[in-house]
Amino acid sequence: MRKAKLYSFSLPMEAGIILRYQRLKTRDGLLVCLQDGDNEGWGEISPLPEFSQETLAEATAEAINWLNEWVNEGEISESTLPSVAFGCSCALAELSRELPEQADYRKAPLCSGDPDDLILSLDAMDCEKVAKVKVGLYEAVRDGMVANILLEAVPELKLRLDANRSWTRAKADGFAKYVNPDYRSRIAFLEEPCKTREESLQFSADTGIAIAWDESVREPDFKVEAQPGVVAIIIKPTLTGSLSYCRSLIDAAHELGLQAVISSSIETSFGLTQLARVANWLTPNTIPGLDTVSLIQSQLVRPWPQCDIPVQQLDELTVVWQR
Repeated sequence: MRKAKLYSFSLPMEAGIILRYQRLKTRDGLLVCLQDGDNEGWGEISPLPEFSQETLAEATAEAINWLNEWVNEGEISESTLPSVAFGCSCALAELSRELPEQADYRKAPLCSGDPDDLILSLDAMDCEKVAKVKVGLYEAVRDGMVANILLEAVPELKLRLDANRSWTRAKADGFAKYVNPDYRSRIAFLEEPCKTREESLQFSADTGIAIAWDESVREPDFKVEAQPGVVAIIIKPTLTGSLSYCRSLIDAAHELGLQAVISSSIETSFGLTQLARVANWLTPNTIPGLDTVSLIQSQLVRPWPQCDIPVQQLDELTVVWQR
């Protein structure tokens, strides 16, 4: 007999987390639970304000429709709302035991302030040294200097940079000017440096700095293809869609020799642990981008390993729908 429940959560964020045009004070979303006989499957549905195409209210309504369909018929249609499609597909994959338990808890540390702090954390790492820096929040010249300092201080470092399409071509060139040409090959990739794909491709051709597609992956006209300078695609499943769709992107990338990187959309510890399982399953040779658990002041039901942030349990959540 099939049963389903939908829980809502609202967890406090660390102070000062700004997404594009607003300060994010809480991380709000849903946990979905599917039961079929003795088997259970869970997923997180948490659209990210300013980035997701759907609101939480829209995702809630869609999830209830989807769950009704599943409980009544067992046959389901894939949601067109990415957060719902991903969360529900994870629940189905757990229910069928398609999603393996083994997880990749390695993470590329995120530099959120002083580069010296990142250097110390990199020194403590006993695995491949990969780190991520958000660029484009300050002056491009400052970003170039920070990247250069990190690459000079940690000779084994592979640096992932994310510009979120924030630079004009002139600003992107200003960034590159302050990165020693000898270090540029150790920039694993720079995600979407310029406002258009054409400008980003030309920037890579002119500077020798590899790039990756991030926002582009979620645009309707995107196709995974081999392009000079492009070495990776970034997949944020909450913003992208179902497990099967994400897997099709990953398979297409791997066939062309591109990296596919599973990355966070500031999910809770619950969602992050599932993403770590997805990463170990589908991208086992690539460190995922999941270093965001500390941005939320409470973990949720399933804790991240070796994280001492308090955990909110299931009995503290509100059941918003069940059948």
